[in-house]
Amino acid sequence: MKRNSWIRKQGWVGYAFILPNMLGILAFFILPALYSFFMMFTDYQFANPNWTFTGLDNIKRLFGDDQFYASIKYTIIFLLSVPISLAIAFLVALVLNRNVYLKGLLRGMFFLPYISSGVAVAFVWMLLFQPSQGPINQALRLIGIESPPGWFADSSSAMYAIDVVQIWFMLGYNMIIYLAALQEVSTEQLEAARIDGAGKATVTWRIVWPLVSPTTFMLLITGLIMTVKSFSLIQAITGGGPSGSTTILSLFVYKTAFSYYEMGYASTISWFLFAVILVITIVQWVGQKRWVHY
Repeated sequence: MKRNSWIRKQGWVGYAFILPNMLGILAFFILPALYSFFMMFTDYQFANPNWTFTGLDNIKRLFGDDQFYASIKYTIIFLLSVPISLAIAFLVALVLNRNVYLKGLLRGMFFLPYISSGVAVAFVWMLLFQPSQGPINQALRLIGIESPPGWFADSSSAMYAIDVVQIWFMLGYNMIIYLAALQEVSTEQLEAARIDGAGKATVTWRIVWPLVSPTTFMLLITGLIMTVKSFSLIQAITGGGPSGSTTILSLFVYKTAFSYYEMGYASTISWFLFAVILVITIVQWVGQKRWVHY
């Protein structure tokens, strides 16, 4: 009886420890989200106290907005960076998991961009992709390409250049997580496969890849969510331009709210963004039963 009483008292101590964090979540996440959901049905504008209830007008406006459909297109292009980054990170991790000269230094060099300032990364790549004097275009001219892409200055190539930066930025993090997964792969299974005559490619694809599939699943979910919500990198490099060609959904929300001060419409876009993230997560969660091996 005394033991049960002591356990109950310790439970209250645990609740006391998590209370500050729960209050923070309530104040800065749950309540603002509920308020945003309410604003979705109004024409509320920033610093304008006169607002009215508009019902579903913002939702109708959203599905009739050409800029909204353009932002979905650019968001999809941006999301392509996630699987590409994962594939490259897996290959790099395979190499660095072996006895490679200076592999500790190489691991640190690959991971360094991820812990660097996003704004600093943006300015470095702006210099690299500079159309006239940038080293990338100068190198392309040296190999015979007389009219290299304009990269961030050209609406037809800007989003793909952003993809390159995002792939490079996330590569180190994905590589480190894959390295941790590869070090848990049983060497006995790999040796048994080699004894049976399996080549390196077969061992990698038929044994190693399925064994790290839970890690791939985790990185895919978190990577897609982070990319959909990404803001600072694109804002620092292009600000959504040129001609709106890099305005993804998260940047569309920001511009609508803080450039045009249409908080009601911005709330509608943000809830659609939430729905996109939810659908992506559910689809992956259901689909992982076919390709993730625990």
